[in-house]
Amino acid sequence: MQFSTVVSVLKTHRRRILLGFAALFSVLFGFAFLYSYSCGFHGCPSLAQIRAFRPSEGGRVLDRDGELLGHLHPVRRLTVPIDRIPPAVRSAFIAVEDRRFYHHDGIDWRSVGRATWRNMEALGVREGSSTLTMQVARGAFIGESNGEHSFGRKLIELRLAPRIEKALTKKQILELYLNLIYLGDGTYGVEAASRHYFGKSVSRISLAEAATLAALPRAPSVYDPREHPERARERRNLVLSLMAREGFISRAVAKSTSEQRLRVSAAGWDLPPGSSYAVEAVRGLVDSLTRRQHLYGEVTVRTTFDRRAQRAAEQAVTDRAAAIGSGVQGAMIALDPATGDVLALVGGVGRATGSFDRAWLAHRQPGSAFKPFVYAAALESGLTPATLVDDVPVELADAGRTWQPANYGGNYAGTITLRTALARSANAATVRVSEHIGVARVAAMAHRMGITSPIHAVPSLALGSTEVTPVELVTAYAPFANGGWRVEPQFVLSVEAGGHTLWQAPARVRTRVLDPVNAFLVTSMLRSVVDEGTGSIIRNLGVEGPVAGKTGTTNGGADVWFVGYTPTMLAGFWFGFDTPRTLGGRASGGGLAAPAWASFYRRAWQDRDNGDDWPSPSGVVEVEIDPETGLLANEYCPTHRSEWFKAGTEPTEECHEHGGGFNEVVDHFRHAISGVVHAILGHHDGGGDGEGGEDGEDNSSSADR
Repeated sequence: MQFSTVVSVLKTHRRRILLGFAALFSVLFGFAFLYSYSCGFHGCPSLAQIRAFRPSEGGRVLDRDGELLGHLHPVRRLTVPIDRIPPAVRSAFIAVEDRRFYHHDGIDWRSVGRATWRNMEALGVREGSSTLTMQVARGAFIGESNGEHSFGRKLIELRLAPRIEKALTKKQILELYLNLIYLGDGTYGVEAASRHYFGKSVSRISLAEAATLAALPRAPSVYDPREHPERARERRNLVLSLMAREGFISRAVAKSTSEQRLRVSAAGWDLPPGSSYAVEAVRGLVDSLTRRQHLYGEVTVRTTFDRRAQRAAEQAVTDRAAAIGSGVQGAMIALDPATGDVLALVGGVGRATGSFDRAWLAHRQPGSAFKPFVYAAALESGLTPATLVDDVPVELADAGRTWQPANYGGNYAGTITLRTALARSANAATVRVSEHIGVARVAAMAHRMGITSPIHAVPSLALGSTEVTPVELVTAYAPFANGGWRVEPQFVLSVEAGGHTLWQAPARVRTRVLDPVNAFLVTSMLRSVVDEGTGSIIRNLGVEGPVAGKTGTTNGGADVWFVGYTPTMLAGFWFGFDTPRTLGGRASGGGLAAPAWASFYRRAWQDRDNGDDWPSPSGVVEVEIDPETGLLANEYCPTHRSEWFKAGTEPTEECHEHGGGFNEVVDHFRHAISGVVHAILGHHDGGGDGEGGEDGEDNSSSADR
C-alpha cells in the first residue's frame, strides 16, 4: 500500500482512531486509578491499622507470661522510640531525604514536578520524589514486591501517603521512618545500623556518625563505610553541607565535622545466634496465616512456652549430650500435665533452624520407659501394687522362636510385688505380668493414653519394643499425673497482627482414659522408681518433693530415656545417635538421661512447685503391709510399708510368723488376693543371658532379640 493511500485512510478514519485512543487511555487511567485507590487490589489499611503498625523485628513469639521467646523470621532491626534518637540524626535524614517534610501533607508536589521533568529529559529514572511519608508507606504497607521503581507501587505510595499523614503526627511518621529504613548490610533502622557500623546505640553517636547514617539510604552498598570508606566520607560531607543549608547546623560546624576521620567499629552487629526449637515449632502455622503480614505490621504469636523452662531445657540437653559423648543427639519435651500446654521443647543439639526436630519426628524404642503402660493395664485388670509375681528367668515362644528376656546381669529377686518389679524395672516379672493380662490389653492401654504410632501386640512389647516419638511418650504419661485425663500437646494460643486475631487455639478437650484410682496407684508406684529404684539418681542429685518417673534403656544401650513428673510439670528426655548404635556397655536411662531431667527441674521448676502432693482420690485406701508377702503387717513381719489399694482389693489376712511355713503362707496368699493364681504368675523354667541395662533395669527387645 502506497504512503498516500495510508494517509488518506488515516484522514478518513481520524475521528474513529482518536476515539479509540481516547477509550484506551480512559481504560488505562481507570485501571491505574482503581489500582492505586484499592492499594493494589489488596485493600488499603485503615486509619486504625496505620496507628497500630509497629516495625517488624521478624514476628515476635511470646511465652505464656508475655515475655519475648524469639522471632519467627529474625530481622536485624531494633525498634527505638523517637525520643531516644538524637536531634542530629533526625535532622540529617530530613536534610538529605525530605527537606520540606514538615511542610507537606505526605506528597511534595514541587519535588514530583521537578523529578518528572528531569526524568523525561533523561528518558529514564534519574531523580526520585519520594517523601519520608511515601517511604513509610512503602516500607510498612506495600513492600518491595511490585519492583524497585514500578509505576504501580508509586501510585499506591501517592494514595497512602496522605492517609498516613491523616492518621499520624509528623513525629510519629519520622519515628516509623527511622526504624524502617534499610541502611545496608542487612540492617534496618538507625539503632541496628548504629550498632553495626559504630558498635553503640544510636542515642550515643556523634554528629559525624549521624551524617554517615543519613548518607546510606540512597545506595547502602555503594556508601558502606566499612567497604567503601572514601565514598562514604564524601557522601557524609554532602549530608553535613545539606544540614547547614537547611539551618540544622552552622557552616562552621559542618566544615569542622567534615574534616574528621571516618571511624567504624572493627566488627559488625548481629542478632543472637541460633534459633530455638520452640520458635521453629510455631513457624509453619504462622507462615500459613500471615502471607499479607506487610499490610498489618508486626505479627505476635502467643504461646504456652515458658522462657525460663525453655532455656533450662536447651542447656540440659546440650550439656548432657556433650557429657555422654561426641555426636550424641538429644530431645526433650515438658508439658503442663493438667492441660497439655507445652512448656519447653528441644528437638536436638545445635542449630534449630531448618533442622530435624527429634522431639516430634524421631521414632525410637522407649525400652523400660514403656513399662508403666503394662502396670496400668495390670491394675485395670484387677491386680494391685502388692500382687506377687515371680521374678525368675522366663522363656516364651514368639513367632516360632524362643525368647528369653533377661534381667540386668542375670540378677533375679524371686517373688516380689508389682511395686518392686516396676521400681527395679525387672524384665522377667514385667513380661509375666504382660502375658497374664494379655499383650493386646497392654497395647490398647498405650493407645488410649496417647501413643499414636502403630503398636504390635507381641510379647516384647512389655519391654518397649515398639517405636514412639518423645512427644508421644511424654504425652501418654499425662493421665498418670493428672488423674486419668488424656491431653493433646498444644503450644500456640493465638496469632495476632495489627490489632486483629488471625488465629485462636480451639478450646481444650480432655478425655477420661484411666480411672483416677488407677492413675493414682501408677503414680504411687512410679514414685518408688525415683525414691528407691532405677531413677534414684534424681534424689542423689538433690531433687526434693513429690516426683514420679521411669527410666528406659534399649537393646545394646542405643537409646536412654527418663520421663518424670511432679503435680505441676511433666518432662521427658531422650539421648542417642541418629543412626542407632550403642552409647556404651553401661549405658542406662538412670545414669545418662535422668541427670538431664534433674538439671532441668532444678533450674526451671523446683522453686515453682508449691510442695503440694497428688491428692488421693476417693476409693483408695492405705494400709500397712509386709512387702515380702503382700499381707497385712503385724508384729511378726520384719518389714512394714504403707501401700495403696483400690477399696475392696486390700489384703484382709495378716502375715504369719516367718519360719518353716513361709512357703505355705506365700502360696495361700497367691490364691487369696485379686484372683491371681500361682499357675499364671508362678515359676517358668528357662534361662539364658539377655541384654543388660542399668541396675534393676533392662533393655527392650527389638526384632534382633
